[in-house]
Amino acid sequence: MTSHNLTACHECDLLQREPILQPGGVACCPRCNAVLFRHIPDSVDRALAYTLGAAFLFIIANVFPIVGLEAAGIANATSLYGAVEAIWKNGMVFVAALVFVTTILIPALELSLMLYVLVPLKLGQMPQGLASILRLLQSMRPWSMTQVFILGVLVALVKLAHLAHIVPGIALWSFGGLILLLTAAVASFNRHELWNMVREGE
Repeated sequence: MTSHNLTACHECDLLQREPILQPGGVACCPRCNAVLFRHIPDSVDRALAYTLGAAFLFIIANVFPIVGLEAAGIANATSLYGAVEAIWKNGMVFVAALVFVTTILIPALELSLMLYVLVPLKLGQMPQGLASILRLLQSMRPWSMTQVFILGVLVALVKLAHLAHIVPGIALWSFGGLILLLTAAVASFNRHELWNMVREGE
Protein backbone atom coordinates (compact mmCIF):
# COMPACT_ATOMS: atom_id res chain seq x y z
CA MET A 1 0.00 0.00 0.00
CA THR A 2 1.36 3.44 -0.88
CA SER A 3 0.46 6.80 0.62
CA HIS A 4 -0.32 8.43 -2.74
CA ASN A 5 -3.36 6.21 -3.35
CA LEU A 6 -6.66 8.05 -3.05
CA THR A 7 -9.85 6.69 -1.58
CA ALA A 8 -13.37 8.08 -1.26
CA CYS A 9 -15.43 7.70 1.90
CA HIS A 10 -18.49 5.54 1.23
CA GLU A 11 -20.52 7.66 3.69
CA CYS A 12 -19.67 11.30 2.90
CA ASP A 13 -17.70 10.94 -0.40
CA LEU A 14 -14.67 12.79 0.97
CA LEU A 15 -11.68 12.08 -1.30
CA GLN A 16 -8.52 11.60 0.75
CA ARG A 17 -5.08 10.04 0.70
CA GLU A 18 -4.78 6.54 2.07
CA PRO A 19 -2.66 6.29 5.22
CA ILE A 20 -0.12 3.53 5.66
CA LEU A 21 -1.52 1.25 8.37
CA GLN A 22 0.19 -1.08 10.77
CA PRO A 23 -1.12 -4.69 10.90
CA GLY A 24 -4.54 -4.61 12.54
CA GLY A 25 -4.89 -0.86 11.95
CA VAL A 26 -8.13 0.84 10.92
CA ALA A 27 -8.43 3.89 8.65
CA CYS A 28 -11.32 6.23 9.42
CA CYS A 29 -12.70 9.21 7.55
CA PRO A 30 -11.57 12.51 9.15
CA ARG A 31 -14.92 14.14 8.29
CA CYS A 32 -17.56 11.58 9.40
CA ASN A 33 -15.37 9.02 11.22
CA ALA A 34 -16.69 6.14 9.09
CA VAL A 35 -14.39 3.12 8.74
CA LEU A 36 -12.70 3.26 5.34
CA PHE A 37 -10.73 0.02 5.46
CA ARG A 38 -8.75 -2.26 7.73
CA HIS A 39 -5.32 -3.80 7.36
CA ILE A 40 -5.67 -7.47 8.29
CA PRO A 41 -2.47 -9.42 7.55
CA ASP A 42 -4.13 -12.86 7.49
CA SER A 43 -7.28 -11.79 5.65
CA VAL A 44 -6.66 -14.25 2.79
CA ASP A 45 -6.27 -17.20 5.18
CA ARG A 46 -9.40 -16.27 7.12
CA ALA A 47 -11.52 -15.64 4.04
CA LEU A 48 -10.35 -18.88 2.42
CA ALA A 49 -11.13 -20.94 5.53
CA TYR A 50 -14.61 -19.43 5.87
CA THR A 51 -15.31 -19.78 2.14
CA LEU A 52 -14.27 -23.44 2.05
CA GLY A 53 -16.51 -24.14 5.05
CA ALA A 54 -19.39 -22.27 3.42
CA ALA A 55 -18.91 -24.18 0.15
CA PHE A 56 -19.01 -27.51 2.02
CA LEU A 57 -22.23 -26.54 3.82
CA PHE A 58 -23.71 -25.23 0.56
CA ILE A 59 -23.23 -28.66 -1.06
CA ILE A 60 -24.87 -30.39 1.91
CA ALA A 61 -27.73 -27.87 1.90
CA ASN A 62 -28.51 -28.63 -1.74
CA VAL A 63 -28.11 -32.42 -1.61
CA PHE A 64 -30.00 -33.41 1.54
CA PRO A 65 -33.68 -32.75 2.41
CA ILE A 66 -34.37 -29.33 3.81
CA VAL A 67 -37.57 -30.26 5.65
CA GLY A 68 -39.90 -33.22 6.09
CA LEU A 69 -43.64 -33.38 6.85
CA GLU A 70 -45.49 -36.23 8.54
CA ALA A 71 -49.30 -36.19 8.47
CA ALA A 72 -51.86 -39.01 8.68
CA GLY A 73 -49.06 -41.58 8.61
CA ILE A 74 -47.63 -40.20 5.37
CA ALA A 75 -44.12 -38.78 5.36
CA ASN A 76 -42.67 -36.56 2.68
CA ALA A 77 -39.36 -34.69 2.42
CA THR A 78 -37.83 -32.44 -0.18
CA SER A 79 -34.56 -30.74 -0.98
CA LEU A 80 -34.18 -27.12 -1.99
CA TYR A 81 -34.09 -28.01 -5.68
CA GLY A 82 -37.15 -30.22 -5.15
CA ALA A 83 -38.96 -27.25 -3.64
CA VAL A 84 -38.05 -25.11 -6.64
CA GLU A 85 -39.26 -27.86 -8.98
CA ALA A 86 -42.56 -28.16 -7.08
CA ILE A 87 -43.14 -24.40 -7.26
CA TRP A 88 -42.42 -24.52 -11.00
CA LYS A 89 -44.89 -27.38 -11.58
CA ASN A 90 -47.59 -25.48 -9.67
CA GLY A 91 -47.46 -22.73 -12.27
CA MET A 92 -45.49 -20.16 -10.27
CA VAL A 93 -42.70 -19.94 -12.80
CA PHE A 94 -41.47 -16.48 -11.78
CA VAL A 95 -41.34 -17.40 -8.09
CA ALA A 96 -39.50 -20.66 -8.85
CA ALA A 97 -36.97 -18.83 -11.02
CA LEU A 98 -36.46 -16.17 -8.33
CA VAL A 99 -35.89 -18.78 -5.61
CA PHE A 100 -33.47 -20.71 -7.84
CA VAL A 101 -31.44 -17.63 -8.76
CA THR A 102 -31.26 -16.05 -5.29
CA THR A 103 -30.73 -19.18 -3.18
CA ILE A 104 -28.85 -21.58 -5.49
CA LEU A 105 -27.30 -19.88 -8.52
CA ILE A 106 -26.01 -16.62 -7.03
CA PRO A 107 -24.55 -18.17 -3.83
CA ALA A 108 -22.87 -20.88 -5.93
CA LEU A 109 -21.34 -18.28 -8.25
CA GLU A 110 -20.30 -16.09 -5.32
CA LEU A 111 -18.54 -18.94 -3.53
CA SER A 112 -16.90 -20.14 -6.77
CA LEU A 113 -15.56 -16.68 -7.61
CA MET A 114 -14.28 -16.12 -4.09
CA LEU A 115 -12.43 -19.44 -4.22
CA TYR A 116 -11.08 -18.54 -7.67
CA VAL A 117 -9.57 -15.40 -6.16
CA LEU A 118 -8.45 -16.75 -2.77
CA VAL A 119 -6.84 -20.07 -3.73
CA PRO A 120 -4.26 -18.53 -6.12
CA LEU A 121 -3.52 -15.76 -3.60
CA LYS A 122 -2.90 -18.40 -0.94
CA LEU A 123 -0.49 -20.09 -3.35
CA GLY A 124 1.30 -16.79 -4.00
CA GLN A 125 -0.16 -16.23 -7.46
CA MET A 126 -2.27 -13.44 -8.93
CA PRO A 127 -5.64 -14.66 -10.31
CA GLN A 128 -6.40 -13.70 -13.89
CA GLY A 129 -9.07 -11.04 -14.40
CA LEU A 130 -9.08 -9.98 -10.74
CA ALA A 131 -10.59 -6.54 -11.41
CA SER A 132 -13.52 -7.97 -13.41
CA ILE A 133 -14.19 -10.62 -10.76
CA LEU A 134 -14.22 -8.06 -7.94
CA ARG A 135 -16.73 -5.93 -9.88
CA LEU A 136 -18.89 -9.00 -10.57
CA LEU A 137 -18.84 -10.03 -6.91
CA GLN A 138 -19.88 -6.52 -5.88
CA SER A 139 -22.76 -6.46 -8.38
CA MET A 140 -24.16 -9.90 -7.49
CA ARG A 141 -23.99 -9.57 -3.69
CA PRO A 142 -27.41 -7.83 -3.32
CA TRP A 143 -29.02 -10.77 -5.15
CA SER A 144 -27.80 -13.39 -2.68
CA MET A 145 -30.85 -13.83 -0.46
CA THR A 146 -30.23 -17.06 1.42
CA GLN A 147 -31.14 -15.33 4.70
CA VAL A 148 -34.52 -14.23 3.30
CA PHE A 149 -35.24 -17.76 2.09
CA ILE A 150 -34.46 -19.29 5.49
CA LEU A 151 -36.69 -16.71 7.20
CA GLY A 152 -39.51 -17.61 4.80
CA VAL A 153 -39.01 -21.34 5.50
CA LEU A 154 -39.15 -20.76 9.27
CA VAL A 155 -42.35 -18.71 8.97
CA ALA A 156 -43.93 -21.43 6.82
CA LEU A 157 -42.91 -24.14 9.32
CA VAL A 158 -44.50 -22.22 12.18
CA LYS A 159 -47.77 -21.93 10.24
CA LEU A 160 -47.71 -25.64 9.32
CA ALA A 161 -46.87 -26.87 12.81
CA HIS A 162 -50.53 -27.41 13.77
CA LEU A 163 -51.28 -29.32 10.55
CA ALA A 164 -48.41 -31.79 10.42
CA HIS A 165 -45.35 -32.99 12.27
CA ILE A 166 -42.38 -30.97 11.07
CA VAL A 167 -39.02 -32.72 10.71
CA PRO A 168 -36.18 -30.25 10.05
CA GLY A 169 -33.74 -31.77 7.56
CA ILE A 170 -29.97 -31.63 7.70
CA ALA A 171 -30.06 -29.10 4.87
CA LEU A 172 -31.98 -26.62 7.03
CA TRP A 173 -29.26 -26.72 9.70
CA SER A 174 -26.63 -26.51 6.96
CA PHE A 175 -28.28 -23.38 5.61
CA GLY A 176 -28.04 -21.84 9.08
CA GLY A 177 -24.32 -22.58 9.23
CA LEU A 178 -23.92 -21.43 5.62
CA ILE A 179 -25.35 -18.01 6.45
CA LEU A 180 -22.90 -17.56 9.34
CA LEU A 181 -19.85 -18.75 7.40
CA LEU A 182 -20.73 -16.81 4.26
CA THR A 183 -21.18 -13.64 6.31
CA ALA A 184 -17.80 -14.23 7.96
CA ALA A 185 -16.18 -14.93 4.57
CA VAL A 186 -17.55 -11.73 3.06
CA ALA A 187 -16.41 -9.74 6.11
CA SER A 188 -12.90 -11.24 5.85
CA PHE A 189 -12.71 -10.74 2.08
CA ASN A 190 -10.55 -7.59 2.07
CA ARG A 191 -11.53 -5.92 -1.20
CA HIS A 192 -9.47 -2.83 -0.43
CA GLU A 193 -6.19 -4.76 -0.41
CA LEU A 194 -7.29 -6.72 -3.49
CA TRP A 195 -8.00 -3.50 -5.39
CA ASN A 196 -4.56 -2.26 -4.37
CA MET A 197 -3.13 -5.43 -5.93
CA VAL A 198 -5.02 -4.63 -9.12
CA ARG A 199 -3.61 -1.08 -9.18
CA GLU A 200 -0.08 -2.29 -8.53
CA GLY A 201 -0.38 -4.83 -11.35
CA GLU A 202 -1.49 -2.24 -13.91
